[in-house]
Amino acid sequence: MPDFPPNPRPLEGIKVLELGQILAGAFATTILGYFGAEVIKVEPPGQGDPIRDWRTVKNGTSLWWWSLARNKKSVTINLKTEDGQQLVRELCRHCDVLIENFRPGQMEKWGLGPSEIKRINPNLIYTRISGYGQTGPYSGYPGFASVCEGFGGFRYVNGEPGEIPVRPNLSLGDTLAGIHAALGVCMAYIRRLRDGEGKGQVVDVSIFESVFNMLEAVVPEYSGAGEVREPSGSTISGIVPSNTYRCKDGKLLIIGANTKGMFERLMRTIGRDDFAEDEQLANNAGRVANEQAIDAAIGAWAVTLPLKEALAILQDKAVAAGPILNVADMFADPHYQARGAFEEVEVHGDILHIPSIAPRLEETPGRTDTPGPELGENTDEVLKALLALDAATLERLRHAGTI
Repeated sequence: MPDFPPNPRPLEGIKVLELGQILAGAFATTILGYFGAEVIKVEPPGQGDPIRDWRTVKNGTSLWWWSLARNKKSVTINLKTEDGQQLVRELCRHCDVLIENFRPGQMEKWGLGPSEIKRINPNLIYTRISGYGQTGPYSGYPGFASVCEGFGGFRYVNGEPGEIPVRPNLSLGDTLAGIHAALGVCMAYIRRLRDGEGKGQVVDVSIFESVFNMLEAVVPEYSGAGEVREPSGSTISGIVPSNTYRCKDGKLLIIGANTKGMFERLMRTIGRDDFAEDEQLANNAGRVANEQAIDAAIGAWAVTLPLKEALAILQDKAVAAGPILNVADMFADPHYQARGAFEEVEVHGDILHIPSIAPRLEETPGRTDTPGPELGENTDEVLKALLALDAATLERLRHAGTI
């Protein structure tokens, strides 16, 4: 057993080898590293992971990089070379988890597929992230988040009826796949511990299925009642009231008062005792049938008050309500601050805020130790420590473009 520091994080002592690039696999390892795993991120020499220069770039590096690559070690290895592939095989001997998100079949072409790695380290948890999974007729298709969000059903229900579905300005499919991969790793690791033999297994994560998992009752409603859930704008079909309303100051207020008691309190608060006492509205089915009238009443009340005042009234009456925040609002909000939602790292002498990562563990919380590393910052350190490579060998590999 490794020597643990006092009050260790839950994944201390686990070594994770991250292959691939962009987001899904990288976010999975960000979660694992935040909770204590040692993450060795393999990047191609020269250019590194493309996210290093995506979106907002400052001083030559994406601001996103310092957050996504936190707590990781950067090792540059050219996976297209035989020497590079052999280095990865040797690293696998010393790791508990491998996470890759190349197109299915690519790792096998490099001689790094699960069957090859299992012979080297049968205890390794080999985690694969792809658009459509490792099997099935579409497994070989390119699977970016945007496409898989549509294929997985999310885009269909998102937006206004009759309009082109709306994409949130985020790569939700990649992030959801990363969360599923981290969950799969932890479940496989628990199984490995309980198995008594330390055997690893393959964890197969697809972006489309990670999105598909979010569809709640969409499948049984279609199977049992032939219903196809359609987009419904700012509401959620079949649950009333749950909508967004504009206040006097133009700001937006979300109200989700869809239990009997909360609905009655809301109606009395907005001066509609008649709705509160109407037996037809005492259950959700009755409220759904009268959705337009209920929404009109709430909207007529909200538009008479500025957001803060409306929120204060609703919170005092224990009605579920809240604002729509942008990131500037989040920084100013006392609850975000009280929950420790932002962490500070130092990048080139400047303080940069990055988001903390949930969940919050009482005894062994996660934390950010370091921002993302410079490209290849840890190559020599890792290859010396794990593979016992000497300076001459490192120089030969560097000269050949392998590292």
